[in-house]
Amino acid sequence: MSNQPSKDGNGAATQTGPLLEVKNLRKYFPIRGGIFSRVVANVKAVEDVSFNVQRGEVVGLVGESGSGKTTVGRSILRLIEPTAGEVIFDGVDVTKLSKAHMREYRKRMQIIFQDPFASLNPRMSVGDIIGEAMTIHNLARGKEREQRVAQLLERVGLAPSHMRRYPHEFSGGQRQRIGIARALAVNPQFIVADEPVSALDVSIQAQVVNLLQDLKEELGLTLLFIAHDLGVVEYISDHVIVMYLGRIMEIAPSKDLYANPIHPYTEALLSAVPIPDPTVKRDRIILQGDIPSPINPPSGCVFRTRCPIATKECADAVPPLVEVTPGHFKACINR
Repeated sequence: MSNQPSKDGNGAATQTGPLLEVKNLRKYFPIRGGIFSRVVANVKAVEDVSFNVQRGEVVGLVGESGSGKTTVGRSILRLIEPTAGEVIFDGVDVTKLSKAHMREYRKRMQIIFQDPFASLNPRMSVGDIIGEAMTIHNLARGKEREQRVAQLLERVGLAPSHMRRYPHEFSGGQRQRIGIARALAVNPQFIVADEPVSALDVSIQAQVVNLLQDLKEELGLTLLFIAHDLGVVEYISDHVIVMYLGRIMEIAPSKDLYANPIHPYTEALLSAVPIPDPTVKRDRIILQGDIPSPINPPSGCVFRTRCPIATKECADAVPPLVEVTPGHFKACINR
């Protein structure tokens, strides 16, 4: 996952460069108070996040609840507007596009939501849910739209006859398949999968992850896969980004990260991953305390208040992301 985009002689992004470049992304949510509802503080949900996603790869984004993973995903798609930074998709900074121009890019960038129950309109049939985007973007209407919906349902493992039913008639796993079909309806290049299996039973999780893996291979999709489960992320991801309190702690190829984690926060996360062998013992790293408030994060390294190897110097400056080995970056001055 190179941090340098590939460009042609005119300076334009080429097909060999990253599909997505996120540069210094910030997202603050204002807190208002007083008679005049003035801004009295900010929730610093995402702070100075930068990374690339290459074409056709799956990048896993992991971290505890409150680390800013979902906010990053939604800011990239402009479902919420970033406070600052650039989101360069296929050579174009989408944060600077007007609503009219952004509409064209919404066909190329889609999302699979975490909650398969809340993300589907209970008053719409499955056919209308999946076909709505086709109508909005003038991709298909009438009989053609119906045929396309039927094909999508078959592709995600459901029956064409299901298009006449409503969301309440399906299980959680089936609903998530409908959500995946909806995301595929406009032939996107890039999909943000926002914890797509966290609300599902373990047996169903494997089916949905395998489905996403197959779709990625068949359609050449590029995915940002947001998750808590590091086991799932290891299975599906080419690269992994570890976040804590709005900042990136470590970036590495998946195999390197799991074999040789460098940042102490990554080590702690991996120590909590269950091993399906009762004879194998793993030394757990128990982090003390809770994740600090994003309203008033710690100075310097935001992880220092819970870090087992923190020193006084950790409070002085934010550690930069430094490349330790090719493609493996860490933000820690003590490693």
